[in-house]
Amino acid sequence: MKSTGIVRKVDELGRIVLPIELRRTLDIAEREALEIYVDGTAIVLKKYRPCCIFCDSAKDIVVFRGKNICPKCLKEIKSV
Repeated sequence: MKSTGIVRKVDELGRIVLPIELRRTLDIAEREALEIYVDGTAIVLKKYRPCCIFCDSAKDIVVFRGKNICPKCLKEIKSV
C-alpha cells in the first residue's frame, strides 16, 4: 500500500473527506458509490462495480430478484 501523506479526522457523524486531488487522480465523481473492505486493521475503499454473484463478471449485469447476475449465468440458471 502506498502512503499519500494525507491525514483527515473523522467528524461527529463518522464521515471523512477525500481530498479533491485524490478524487481526481482516482477518477471518483461526486455521489459515486464506493465499497468498504476491511483488511486486518486497514480500511480499504474501492469504486463500486456491480458484478455477477456467481462468476464476478461485470459485463451487461442484470438485476434478478435483487441480485446482480450476468446474462451467461442467468441463461445457465434458466436451463436448469
